[in-house]
Amino acid sequence: MACWLALHRTPGIGPVTFARLLTQFTDPEAVFAKPNTAENISARTRSALLEPDWDQIEQDLAWFDEPDRHIITLQDTRYPALLKQIADPPSLLFVQGDVDLVSQWQIAMVGSRNPSASGRDTAYEFARYMAQVGLTVTSGLAMGIDAAAHQGALAGQGKTIAVIGTGLDRVYPAKHRDLAHDIASAGAIVSEFALGTAPRAENFPRRNRIISGLSLGTLVVEAALQSGSLITARMALEQGREVFAIPGSIHNPLARGCHQLIRDGAKLVETAQDILEELGPLAGVQGEEKANIDLVEPEITLDDDYLLLLNHLGYDPIQIDLLIERCRLTADVVSSMLLLLELQGQVESLPGGRYVRSGN
Repeated sequence: MACWLALHRTPGIGPVTFARLLTQFTDPEAVFAKPNTAENISARTRSALLEPDWDQIEQDLAWFDEPDRHIITLQDTRYPALLKQIADPPSLLFVQGDVDLVSQWQIAMVGSRNPSASGRDTAYEFARYMAQVGLTVTSGLAMGIDAAAHQGALAGQGKTIAVIGTGLDRVYPAKHRDLAHDIASAGAIVSEFALGTAPRAENFPRRNRIISGLSLGTLVVEAALQSGSLITARMALEQGREVFAIPGSIHNPLARGCHQLIRDGAKLVETAQDILEELGPLAGVQGEEKANIDLVEPEITLDDDYLLLLNHLGYDPIQIDLLIERCRLTADVVSSMLLLLELQGQVESLPGGRYVRSGN
């Protein structure tokens, strides 16, 4: 294993070059035995192969010499078959938690780091349901939709995988340290990056290809047109996997990425059953005949003024001045009602004095 780690840490050797060297030499030990014969590598990389940092490798091995910490090589029988099919599979996978989970059927869930309240709730409920019917929920431990997906899966007493863009000894964002601990205990955290790797921007597209590559399909909950979630969806399409998208209001900028995906051929999703119809037969799972996941509001007892306010509020953002005008109530009354509804989780306040129903 030491030579695998040393080759993985060698500057200039990414997944494609690593795979090419394995084709030429069969295993990393042979690469270090005859580094000067390695083909199609730079002089700097060849020089690095002559002097690997074996002290660092010993530290790596010591860190992984603990329960529930694993290294999976491309030649390991535990390497997930779906991930191995992509164009540039990671040469090594580092796993903390249930190592067998990476080979089980998975649904990827991604979306905005700054979702609406209804988007966050939708991600949570979809993930909870998917976990309950037996699919592992895979995401990236980011803020927003990713976190909601992991939390929903854990709440459903199911399994979840977090694919991260740092080494396993780092948690990013730091505020997700407790969530990462819960995931490692009830699921798995996965990375292709060596221990000590900091969160750099270029790491996350690489992480995204693993999220989609491990999964049968990818569900995008909320995404702006420039969202990194669209990169994950595009990678899923390139990998021959299913892509699903939840539509939203035409006035919601966080829905435009999903609408673009649907125009490009992603399956429009309104209920969990829409996903299970596609993936269920492959994964051997099935849900209830009508799996409506909190996209229909529960019944809430409100007086006539509150019902009038909610009716005019709707699911599109609206300025409070326009809301006051439409409801024909005083500004003080509307402000007080909005505050109470927000405390109850039924209304969300947005920048610029706008409000929107949260879907709760």
